[in-house]
Amino acid sequence: MRLVIAEHPLITHKLTVLRDAKTPQPTFRMLTEELMTLLAYEATREVRVEPCTIETPVASTTGVQLTHPLPLVVPILRAGLGMLEGMVKLVPTAEVGFLGMVRDEETLQPVTYAERLPDSLSGRQCFVLDPMLATGGSLAAAIKFLFDRGADDVTAICLLGTPEGVEAIREAAGDRHVTLVLGALDEGLNEQSYIVPGLGDAGDRLYGTAD
Repeated sequence: MRLVIAEHPLITHKLTVLRDAKTPQPTFRMLTEELMTLLAYEATREVRVEPCTIETPVASTTGVQLTHPLPLVVPILRAGLGMLEGMVKLVPTAEVGFLGMVRDEETLQPVTYAERLPDSLSGRQCFVLDPMLATGGSLAAAIKFLFDRGADDVTAICLLGTPEGVEAIREAAGDRHVTLVLGALDEGLNEQSYIVPGLGDAGDRLYGTAD
């Protein structure tokens, strides 16, 4: 597994505002989208391209274009939706799938309750979006799901992560081609498995708490 911790003053600044408990919901949503676009630059450094020839107003030249099949962006519901627009702004031709995952309160294991993905992901590069990498259980399950469906390259993008979560993803990745991109690596988890210092529940801060 390749670990990338994006170090940029703008990323740190925007994360600081996100962490602030006083940041209002609309600002939180906007900053999440902006942060995703910044992180996407790091996450797409190895996106697959192929040579192509074009005509400029002056002459022919050779450039590159995204290969087929196109990259697949997969936000994990619901909090990952807040990152989606920031990603597709950078890669507007990417295709989008969805994974809904929840923790079983009895077994404490992640369960997939919804998915909207191609039947085969053979040869696909997939980009998984999940704001918070805490214990790593849900993200590890999502990565396994994509590889089981045929993907051969998965990049996971998170705003924040913990050492515990990183190790969980490293173990789950094994010798498969997995890249993990974080906006910041925090101290760890508290007794309730919340990231410290973290930013609270990303889904609630993006969309509010459902009654």
